[in-house]
Parts: sequence; structure tokens; C-alpha cells
Amino acid sequence: MADIKHWAEVVADDVLEHGNRHIVSTGITPSGHIHIGNMREVVTADAVYRVLLERDADVELIYMADNFDPLRKVYPFLPESFAEHVGKPISEIPCPCGECENYADHFLKPFLEGLEKLGIHPTVYKADELYKSGKFTEAIKTALLKRNEIAKILLKVSGKEVDPEWSPFNPICNECGKMDTTTVTGFNIDDETVNYSCSCGSNGTVSMAGGGKLTWRVDWPAKWKMFGVTVEPFGKDHASRGGSYDTGKRISKEIFGYEPPKPIIYEWIMLGKEGAMSSSTGVVVSISDMLKVVPPEVLRYLIIRTKPEKHIRFDPAIPLLTLVDNFERLHSADKLSEYDKTVLRLSHASGLCHTDIPFKHMTTIYQVAHGDFDKIMKIVRRAGYDAEKEKCIKELADNVASWLDMFAPDMVKFSVQENIPPIAATLSDEQRAFLKAMAEFLQDADELDGEDYHNLIYSAKEENGELHKRIKEILGVDELSLSPKTLFKAIYISVLGQASGPKAGWFLSSLEKDFLVKRFAEAADFRP
Repeated sequence: MADIKHWAEVVADDVLEHGNRHIVSTGITPSGHIHIGNMREVVTADAVYRVLLERDADVELIYMADNFDPLRKVYPFLPESFAEHVGKPISEIPCPCGECENYADHFLKPFLEGLEKLGIHPTVYKADELYKSGKFTEAIKTALLKRNEIAKILLKVSGKEVDPEWSPFNPICNECGKMDTTTVTGFNIDDETVNYSCSCGSNGTVSMAGGGKLTWRVDWPAKWKMFGVTVEPFGKDHASRGGSYDTGKRISKEIFGYEPPKPIIYEWIMLGKEGAMSSSTGVVVSISDMLKVVPPEVLRYLIIRTKPEKHIRFDPAIPLLTLVDNFERLHSADKLSEYDKTVLRLSHASGLCHTDIPFKHMTTIYQVAHGDFDKIMKIVRRAGYDAEKEKCIKELADNVASWLDMFAPDMVKFSVQENIPPIAATLSDEQRAFLKAMAEFLQDADELDGEDYHNLIYSAKEENGELHKRIKEILGVDELSLSPKTLFKAIYISVLGQASGPKAGWFLSSLEKDFLVKRFAEAADFRP
């Protein structure tokens, strides 16, 4: 049976039938926190770009920051003082924190830094710079001259009749700085200017070079021709019947004389039970926050492993650990199908190192060490992991620290108690005998790894086991039935002061053997 092709390979095969030169484009309006839902677009684009590179195509990846779009409203994360800026281009609005050049850069900067960490290196274009430099001027002239033809396309494709005063160009008022309150009253093709009136009461003239922008449904196909875009992913909202891609195709062909790009339509990333991520509603986990929590390659894997047309449900709490587990299992597998090899290859971000320490185990190691990196490294060495890649281990420890702080539920958090916890007084006679036998066994044993500890605990219930026999001697009984669950509980109570904890084998191997001998002996005799 032939291997299933990865979706990025299928797209690459399709576009290569139409030539070897390709521009893969992606773009987002930085009007709010750019979240991992937005990340699906850029990772999808990058995956296709990488496969085309592997096929020796002449290909370029570009990213368009649509920072000349107007601020639509005062979003939940903004103070009410931003109400005066609604309608202005976001590149012309002050930075919310006062540290960036403008509003758009405030959200764009961490996103572009995140792309670097994800191993995505597009050529970045900012819409405001393109408009102000005159790059859009010819498209603006064409759109103004063919206004009626565009209106007919919009009516036929979307079913919506535009207002008589509608124009494909939105001027920016010289007085109030807004572009959603102006009406085009005339234009001069030779002078490359547009006349307008504004609801603020002013009238004026602006240059086509930076004095406004094309409406979205015209701006998008104009960019396709300008950059020669041949492949572009976009969300399902743009792909709806009569939506901006449907109108864009017609405008691209009939107005700008350009064949529209190959579409890659993607579904939303759903945040747990809260629904689709959206900057405007505040239902987001930002890319910068997620890169504090998991390695970049895991975030790529989240997108790469799923076909774009299928939605992804993402939960940064416990399910995130399963996601990391799945990636680590794939990464360490001896044999992989061609499909899985492609998933793994496209998930890797260039220049990143990988440690052999499982993310889940590091959550245990980090908490046992109370975040002390020297202690973390000591535990790593004792556990038999590769300690040479100290930088990688530090990055993983930092990821875990952030996850514990930002997303981990209380049930996975713990703290090794410096003194015997008072709750140890509740231990049963069987649990005390088990802990006493464990202390005696460990006293004479060599260092144990996680699997050794796991097997040792389970041996306590086996009739012929050395530990089982010793427990019977301590209790002075001939018959004994022990539940592993009860034994695990005794360990957690004596060390953590709580009835549950992390995976016992990993947990115990992270602790000093001498500490366990002393603590188990103390707990066995503790009767306040």
C-alpha cells in the first residue's frame, strides 16, 4: 500500500503543474494580539514553501502586514481613550504601551519575533509603506476608472448592491485622520489625487500615494498582481460563497488581468471549550505566550499534522502535555512512514536543538528542584539523560516554568515538603510498613531510574517479592493484599503532603536516594 501524501506535498504537486516560479503569500492585520489561530496561516504557508524548495522550485515566501487598515472598534483589551482613534489606519495610531512606533507595530513586533523562533523567514512588507511609496497607485487608478465594473462584480458574486456613493478607494481625512467617514467626490488620474468630503465637516484632496487605501475586496486582488502571488492560505470566512475570495477572483481576472492564486482554505483553531480564537473577542493565546510554554517545533507540529480544512481544538492545560508527548514519540521513533517523516521534517524549525528529556518529566524535575537550574542539571544527570545540551535543557526548563505558571491546573502542581507533612499521621499500618520496607531496600540499593522505582513499587504486591515478604514481617502477618494505588498514595503523602502527584517512577528518580530513605523512615514512624 502506497504511503499517503502529506497535504503540503499535494498542494506543491498541484502548483508545480503551472510552472516552477512561485510566490507563497500570507498576511494578517495586526489590530490585536496575533494568536496561535493566526499562526495556522503562516505555518501552512511555510509548509508549502518548504516543500516547493525541496522540489527545487524558484519560490519566495512573503508576509503582508495589513497595517494600513482602520481600527474597527475599541477592543476589550484597549482603554476607552482609544475611541477617538476608531476609523484611523492602525499604522497612524499611537502605541498602546508607548514603546513602539505605532499601534500596529505594538502587535506586529512580538509576532515577527515569534516567526523567527518558529523558523519562518518571509520577506515582510508593510501595507502603509507600500501605499505611501506609490506601489499601489496604478492599482488605485485602475480601480477608480473601473468602479462601475467592480460594483457589478460585487453585486453579481456577493448579491450586495453598493451605495451610489461607494468607491473602491477610501481616502484618509486630512482633518480627523479617519478613513471610514470619507466619501470620494472626484479624482484626477494625471495628478494622482482624490477629492473627498468627510462626515467631520471637512473637504479635501489626498494623494493616491498614501492618502488612503483600497477597500479590502479590491486591495487583496491588487496585491496578488503586484507581487505575482501564486499560492495563498486564508481562513474559511474569506472562502464562503460570495465572500472576498469569490469576488477577488473575478476582480483579479477582469479588472487587473491577473490569474488568482491557488487557495489553501483553513479551518479555525478552537481554544478548549471557548470556541474559535479571535483578537477582537479576547479569546486568544498569543504566539509569544505559547513560545514561552512549548518548544517552537511542537507548535509547528500542531498545525503540520492536521489537514488545513479540519479544525484544531487546542487546550494549553493538560491536553498540551499529550500534544508534546505525541511529538516526542514521533521524534524518537526508530521507524517512520514517509508521511510521518514529512510531518517531522516540516515541524522542525531550523537552528533549534532538541533534548531527550520528555516535557512531562521536566515538569516533575523542575518542581522537585524548585526551579533551581543547578539542581535540575544534577537530576538530569542522575536520570541518565544527555546533559551536554545545557542550553536546550535551560530552554525546556523555562518552557515548563511558564506552563506551570500560566496554564497548568492545580492538580499537576506540587512541592516537595522540607519536613514530614502532618498528613502523614493518617497513613495506615500497611502504608507505614510499605514505607519502612522501601527505606530499608533503598538504603542498600544502587541508584534507581524511573522504571526501577516503578517496578519496585509494584513488587510490593507480589507474594514472592522481597518487598512483599518484608512488609509481612513488619506487620507480623501471613497473608497480605496490597493495592498499588494505596502504595502510591503513601509515597505522595509522605513526600508532598498530598494524596496524589506526578508519575511515581519519574518523580522518585528525580529525588536524592538518601532523602527518600530518611523521609520514608520518618513517615513510617510518624505518630504525632
